[in-house]
Amino acid sequence: MSWLVTGGAGYIGSHVVRAFRAQGIDTVVVDDLSSGRREFVPEGVEFVEGTILDGGLLESAMQRHGVQGVVHLAGFKYAGVSVQRPLHTYQQNVTGTATLLAAMEARGVDRVVFSSSAAVYGTPDTDLVTESTPKHPESPYGESKLIGEWLLADQAVATGLRHTSLRYFNVVGSGTDEVYDPSPHNLFPLVFDALLEGRTPRINGGDYPTPDGTCVRDYIHVADLADAHVAAARRLDAGEPIEAVYNLGSGDGVSVGEIMRAVAQVTGIAFDPEVGPRRPGDPARIVASGELAARDLDWRMRHTLAEMVASAWSARRAAAE
Repeated sequence: MSWLVTGGAGYIGSHVVRAFRAQGIDTVVVDDLSSGRREFVPEGVEFVEGTILDGGLLESAMQRHGVQGVVHLAGFKYAGVSVQRPLHTYQQNVTGTATLLAAMEARGVDRVVFSSSAAVYGTPDTDLVTESTPKHPESPYGESKLIGEWLLADQAVATGLRHTSLRYFNVVGSGTDEVYDPSPHNLFPLVFDALLEGRTPRINGGDYPTPDGTCVRDYIHVADLADAHVAAARRLDAGEPIEAVYNLGSGDGVSVGEIMRAVAQVTGIAFDPEVGPRRPGDPARIVASGELAARDLDWRMRHTLAEMVASAWSARRAAAE
């Protein structure tokens, strides 16, 4: 028996696969490599190249590998780009999820851990987000993730599907030098690329009502995130009570300015970031409570900010060699 990890060749997905293997749980990866990388999949892990829009391929993989549950990470994840590509975003994230759930039903696979997002909240009117904070997504990406949660809930009513959705904010760091974050939109890769190219990193806004004037956000280590997926899967396997959604948050957050100072210290490259204008709609502070996940999924911040930066920098430099 094994767990299927969709998007398992991605930055987060490959860490999830490694976390499952560390717990002795077999996995099979399905990924179309549109953003994932084949080399991110650990040696010895079954890999199926294909899209989650192909129900036949999913059913075949589930049957062939004795799949008992699914961690669903595959999707189009760029919130800003989704505004320009709404139909593509809905096809990948909504149609893809529906296709996956249909394949699961056809093969009797009755448990799923869904990779949701803090984007479902939009710009909340509170600076500490809980699972009950009103959902007001502000991009097709955020909307598609919320619809994904609805699909799971409706399928649970119809078929008894056991499920949970993990909402998280900014995922950083690396659990191994073999995997780094290659995203062209995330803060850490943008800063590291600038430093490696001899440019000064740029941040958006330095006049927010925060201690250092920069935005405060939740940053969590990718290995901690991966462990939470395994804990959720184990809870589903054991038939234990589980919430429909969990926030994976730090409870306090760090500022972009703090990150810049940590990057300078870890890399040994002294710099003062260029400060551009605020981005429209960026709130001063968004931090999530992780209390429910701490109760049920042994969720906690196991890495300091310095460790997040150091692990991400080490993996990025290894990739550049």
